[in-house]
Amino acid sequence: MSEAPGMLLLVDDDEAKRYVLGTWLRRAGHTVMEVGTGREALAVAATADLVLLDVNLPDMSGFDVCRQIKTDPRTAAIPVIQVSATAVEVADRAHGLTQGADAYLVEPTEPDELLATVTAALRYYRARTRAERTAGLLTALASVTLDINAAETFDGLAAAAAVGAARMFSVPVVLMLEMPDGQVRRMAALPGGLVPVRRGGPPGMMDRIVEHVLGPARNSGSVNIDRDHWLGIVPDSTLRVDVCVAVARVRSGRAPTAMVVDRTGLSGEEDLQILRQLTQSVALGVEALRSSAEDHLVAMTLQRSFLPAALPAIPDLAMAFRYLPASDQAEVGGDFYEALPWRDGVLIAIGDVQGHSLHAAGVMGELRHALRAFATEAHSPVEITSLVNEVLRRYHPGMMATLCLVLASPATGELSIVNCGHMPLLLVSGAGAAYAGEGGLMLGLTRHEPHTETAVLPVGGTALLFTDGLVEDRKIFLDTNLEILRAAAAEVADADVEAFANHVMSVFGPREDDVAMIVLRRTG
Repeated sequence: MSEAPGMLLLVDDDEAKRYVLGTWLRRAGHTVMEVGTGREALAVAATADLVLLDVNLPDMSGFDVCRQIKTDPRTAAIPVIQVSATAVEVADRAHGLTQGADAYLVEPTEPDELLATVTAALRYYRARTRAERTAGLLTALASVTLDINAAETFDGLAAAAAVGAARMFSVPVVLMLEMPDGQVRRMAALPGGLVPVRRGGPPGMMDRIVEHVLGPARNSGSVNIDRDHWLGIVPDSTLRVDVCVAVARVRSGRAPTAMVVDRTGLSGEEDLQILRQLTQSVALGVEALRSSAEDHLVAMTLQRSFLPAALPAIPDLAMAFRYLPASDQAEVGGDFYEALPWRDGVLIAIGDVQGHSLHAAGVMGELRHALRAFATEAHSPVEITSLVNEVLRRYHPGMMATLCLVLASPATGELSIVNCGHMPLLLVSGAGAAYAGEGGLMLGLTRHEPHTETAVLPVGGTALLFTDGLVEDRKIFLDTNLEILRAAAAEVADADVEAFANHVMSVFGPREDDVAMIVLRRTG
C-alpha cells in the first residue's frame, strides 16, 4: 500500500549528508525542510509531519532536541527518527529511544531502509492522528447530542446542533429543518461560538436538497457539492464554499433535517460518518419535539372542547373569561370555568381537578357537565357541590378537585358564595379590593363541608374568580402573590372587564400551571 508523501524536517549540521538524504527523500515524493541546528529544528518542528534528527549537533544534543519535541504538546505526536554515524552502540540507540525517538538509524544507511522507516513512521503518525481526532469528535458528539436531547424548543435544538457542529469541525455550519407548520428554519453558526443566526427559507428548498442528496428511497445520506452547484440549489446560502451536505429523516414522508458544513472541516470517512450520526440525532430530536407538539395540540384541542366558547349575556352584568395553558407544561390540566343563566341572575363556577394529564382533563369535563345538569334541575349551589362531590367519589375515587360557585343577582348585587377548597374570589370596587369566600373542604373527600358566605357587589364593582395557577409560585409565598394581585386589581378597578382581565393576567408573567379566570362586573 503506497503512502502519501509528507512534510519532513531534516536536521543535520553536515551539508553534504543533508544533500544526500534530502535527495533520496525528495525523489520519493516528500517535501523536505533542512536546518543545521537544534534550535532551528525546535522553531519549525510543529510544521513537519516527521523529523529526521542527527544525534550530534553544534548547539545541543540531538537527544535533548528529541526530548523537547516529545514533551511539547504541540509536537508530541510527530515521529522522530534519530540518525547517527558515531553514536552507534546499543547503549546509544537505547538512550535515543528512551528520549522519545520513534526509530534509530545507524549510518551509513541504505536508501531503501531510510525510505521504508520514514514510510512506516508516517503511517503510524497518521493513524494515531486520525484516531485521536475521531476520539475527540466522538466525545464532542456525545456532548452535542445531550444538548440536543435537552432542548425544549425547535430553536433551542437547532442552535445547540449548529453551534455544536461548528465547534466539532472548526468550520462554519448551517442547520436546516422543517417546522411542524411547514416553514423552513435555518440556523447558522461559526466555530468561535458566536450567537447563532436564525433565518427562514424559500418554499421548496428542503425538497430540492433532499432530492439531490437522498433521492426518492433513502432516509439518510451525504454528498459533497461544489460551490457553484450548491449556490444553484440555495442561492442565498451563507456558505459560499464547497460544502458537504448530510440529510436525515426518521422515515419516509417525515420532514428532513440537513446539516451543511464547509468541506474543509472534514478530513476523512470517519469525520463524514460522525457528521451523518449528528444529523441523525438532530432528526430524532426534531421528531420528538414534533410529536410532542402534535400530542399537545391534540390534548389542548380536547381540553378546550370541554370549556365554554363564550359566556351568556346577562342584563346588567358584563363578563370576561381567560384560559391560559401553563408556559412549561407539556400536558393539559384540569382547570375549568362555567357561567349559566340562573333565574334572574347567573351561576358562575370555577374549579380545578388535580393533576396534569388527559385523565385530569377528562374528569374535568365530566364534572363540568354534571354541574350543568344539576343546575338545570334547579338545585341550589350547596346541593350542586354535594352532588358533584358524589360523582367524583363514585366514578373517580382518589381524585381531588376544588370548586367555587357564585350565584349573582344583577338587581341587588347579592353574591351567594359556596367554596369547596378553592381560591377565594376577589371583590373590587371604588372602595378598594378584598378577598371573600375563602375556605371549605375539597371535593373527593368522604366529608363534604363547603364554606358558604354572602357578599354584595355594588354597581360598578367587579368580582374576580381564578384558579391557583395565577398566583402560585414555588419560590414565593402564596400570601405575597395574593397581595400583589389585590393591589394590581385595585389599580384598574374602573377599566372595562376585558382590559381588567388583560391587566390581571399580565401581572405575574408566564405561569408554571394552567390559569382559568372569570371576571364579573355589575353594570347596573
